[in-house]
Amino acid sequence: MPDNKGTFREVLPKQGMLYQEDIPTTVLCKPKLMALKSVTLEKLEKMQKNAQETVKQQELMQQMDQGSLMGPPQSGLPEF
Repeated sequence: MPDNKGTFREVLPKQGMLYQEDIPTTVLCKPKLMALKSVTLEKLEKMQKNAQETVKQQELMQQMDQGSLMGPPQSGLPEF
């Protein structure tokens, strides 16, 4: 038997599993409901919108006051 020193003999089990490879799979979870906007964020946005409207109104009032002092508004186009 000196010929069989370098070779290995294959042994297969008769019952059971010799090796099992664990393959991870995707696990889906239930969707979680989240608030789109918090109450505080909505309040801040409302305050910002009100502030912008107030600034626009003040600018319009200033333009009207300046326009009444300067006369009728000019279109910038030459008259023929």
